[in-house]
Amino acid sequence: MTRIALIRHGSTAWNKEGKMQGSTDIPLDPEGLEQARKLAIRLSDEHWDLVYSSHLSRARQTGEIIAAGLGITDVRQDKRLMEVSGGQTEGTTEADRIARWGAGWRQLELGMETEQSVLGRGMGFLDELLQEHAGKHILLVSHGSFIRHLLRKLAPTLTQDSNLKNTSVTRFTVTDDRWECELYNCTAHLTEA
Repeated sequence: MTRIALIRHGSTAWNKEGKMQGSTDIPLDPEGLEQARKLAIRLSDEHWDLVYSSHLSRARQTGEIIAAGLGITDVRQDKRLMEVSGGQTEGTTEADRIARWGAGWRQLELGMETEQSVLGRGMGFLDELLQEHAGKHILLVSHGSFIRHLLRKLAPTLTQDSNLKNTSVTRFTVTDDRWECELYNCTAHLTEA
């Protein structure tokens, strides 16, 4: 059995401003740094072998803070874990997008990455990960939209009725290519005293 936890990075200034981040490299804000520290404390009661992260700084910083808290010295970065590219929409708010392209902006070709592309790189990464690290407990620090795409593929019956929260944990056990979701969008570490 392999255990994999998908973690969304900590908060950024653009999260608070409601701006589309996509592949733009935005660092964690002070709250995001604190969220990552709290998650590291929470995860220190569990056994984890490896940390992988997106190369974008908000995920990389989150992964490095978690790894340091767990005594893991090797944080591996992989570009396939990066956020879904938003094309021309990056750096804009919903109001900006509606003003610029109208309410139907999602149906326009604005250079946004396709679901097929996201799943191709994401599932390719996971297949390699499971072959190389079978039986390990692995933390993957990535991005909200990227993780949501994977969840639709890995757990099609899972109800995703809210956005993934910053530093949320969604955990799976994987046995014989069967993915079982044990925990979804959990941020208990942010509310515990």
